[in-house]
Amino acid sequence: MTEAASRRVMRRIVLGVQYDGGPWQGWQTQRHGQTVQDTLEAALLRFALTPLEAVCAGRTDSGVHALEQVVHFDTTVVRNDASWVRGVNAFLPPSIAVRWACEVPMAAPAPLSPLSPLQPGDSPYAREDGFHARFSAVARTYHYLLYNHPVRSPLLEGRAGWVFRPLDLQRMREGAQYLVGTHDFSAFRSIECQAKSPVRSMHSLDIGQSGDMFILTLRANAFLHHMVRNIVGSLIAVGQGKQAPQWIADLLTQRDRSKAAPTFMADGLYLARVEYPPEWQLPQQSPAGQDGWPWGF
Repeated sequence: MTEAASRRVMRRIVLGVQYDGGPWQGWQTQRHGQTVQDTLEAALLRFALTPLEAVCAGRTDSGVHALEQVVHFDTTVVRNDASWVRGVNAFLPPSIAVRWACEVPMAAPAPLSPLSPLQPGDSPYAREDGFHARFSAVARTYHYLLYNHPVRSPLLEGRAGWVFRPLDLQRMREGAQYLVGTHDFSAFRSIECQAKSPVRSMHSLDIGQSGDMFILTLRANAFLHHMVRNIVGSLIAVGQGKQAPQWIADLLTQRDRSKAAPTFMADGLYLARVEYPPEWQLPQQSPAGQDGWPWGF
């Protein structure tokens, strides 16, 4: 292929993007307010000198952070992986950074392992359609960082949720286990949620504690709108003794959003990791999605 012909070939580039969600009105482009998507696409335009549309794995809300958001775009621009990282970062503000980049085939490669059947909440997106940041994902992990102390910490403002009443870790863990498995999560979905089905498969929900800091780690095939923050709010009610752990199971059965706790604050929520089938050969991701995680637990 000649150099001129090579420049006309459409390529799909994948980026690993990390950001502080505090300054932004979420990921998705909006009519009012600056978003991560707007800012990233502006940086891509300045570097590639052509408009590019960035498609993400998960559309985070205002104030929600990302340790590793996965983004793809299509372009005929020829750059190596390192150039995409350095070049785009040169036009991004300090609160957003591209951590890695790679090119993926426009057509899907042969699977390295047998394909598992679709789970509730999975997308029927066809593999032969090529890599898609959202629809090719097989699992997502979120962290929620929760500061439990009588007095708020200015140093954690925007970085962690805060609860001043004492929390009982064991009660929260007991309640959390009712959420593991495949369930109808209607009690934990936003009324604005556009998902066709409320059924999701929660692979794990772990809660750890280090001093006054709690960290909740949720891994599922997919999440509903506000699902993590609604779960966190309800587990806090259990941890404070306002509700019994069994209440979480009752909420799943009742499928009524109004019966659960209010949506908890966005400050402590982090999109930690998005997982894909190994045949896409994306850069190695840390097991807990903690690349750049500032806390040692």
